[in-house]
Amino acid sequence: PMPMKPLAGLLLAVACVLGIAATGSVFELAYGEPDLGQATTRWILGLSLPGTLVALVWAIRINKPA
Repeated sequence: PMPMKPLAGLLLAVACVLGIAATGSVFELAYGEPDLGQATTRWILGLSLPGTLVALVWAIRINKPA
């Protein structure tokens, strides 16, 4: 088994946090009035969703063997 590079681990943690933010934003928008308001929650979703994918792909690429 190949050990994980520290930067890849950090990026995976960032991807997890952003994924949780995106999921929470979807539920906030779908079920009533969001606590932070519609506009702010949409911004969080709009930034966290692609950020999750970018951080995840970047972590995978960094950790690939040469």
